[in-house]
Amino acid sequence: MKKTYLIATLLLLILSSCKTKQLITTSTENVAMLSAKHIIHNYEVNKFHQKTVSAKLRTKFKNNKMAVSATIKLRLERNKTIWMSVTKLGIPIAKMIITPYKVRFYNKINKTYFEGSLASLTKYIGKKLDFKEFQNVLLGQPVLNLKRGKYISKIEQNKYLLSPKKNKNFYAILFLLNPDNFKLNKQEIRNLGKDQKATIMYPSYTNINGEQFPEVINIIANNNQKKLSIFMNYYQVVFNKELKFPFKIPKGYKKISLP
Repeated sequence: MKKTYLIATLLLLILSSCKTKQLITTSTENVAMLSAKHIIHNYEVNKFHQKTVSAKLRTKFKNNKMAVSATIKLRLERNKTIWMSVTKLGIPIAKMIITPYKVRFYNKINKTYFEGSLASLTKYIGKKLDFKEFQNVLLGQPVLNLKRGKYISKIEQNKYLLSPKKNKNFYAILFLLNPDNFKLNKQEIRNLGKDQKATIMYPSYTNINGEQFPEVINIIANNNQKKLSIFMNYYQVVFNKELKFPFKIPKGYKKISLP
C-alpha cells in the first residue's frame, strides 16, 4: 500500500464526515458583551459531562490526491478509552484503541498494525494532541482547559471569541462559542513557528436527553501548503451505556512505523 494511502487511513481512523447543517445564528444586537471570565463560567456550566458515548460516524477524508469514506463505530469512556471500528460497505477493515498512554491499531486490508503514541498520528493535522485534547475534539470541547488560562473576549461573527492573553509553546489558539448555549462552534490552532494551521468546526448540535452534542465536526488542516479535510457526522448516539472495548491484534500481522 502506498505511503499516502496509509497516512490517509490512519487519519481517517482518528477523525472524519459528510453532511452539514446550518448554524443557529444570533444577531449582534442580541449578543451582550461579556467578560472572558463570565463566558468561561457559562461554558463550564454547559460543557459535556456524560460518562460514556456510543455512536456511529459517517466519515470522509480528503486531500489533494485522494478521498476516502467509511463508517466508524465509536465507543468512548471519558478520560479512559477511545475505541473505533472502521467498516467500508459493511465490511470491517480496521480497528483502533486509544488510552492516555498508547495507541494501537490494525489494518485488515494489508495485515499491518501500529503501536505508539497518539502524538505520532495527530502531528499530521499540525499539532500533536494528547489523549484529553483529542477526546475534547471528538466531544466538541476546547483543546485547552479554559479555567487554567487568562483570556481576552470579544464578539465576532455573532459569537463570543476567546483568545489567550499570551500564546505559549509557539501556538496561537482561539475559540468561538455560540451565545445561545455557550457550546464551541470553532477552535483554531496555529503553529507560529511553521506554516501550519488546523481549524475545527462544529456547525450544528443536537439535543440528546438534555445534552447538547455535536452532530457534525469539520476539520481543515493546512500544513506547508498541503491541505487536509476531515469530516465527521455523528448518528445513533447513546450516553452512559456500559461499554466493552474488544481489541486483539491478529497473528501474522506486520508492525509498521510512521514517517
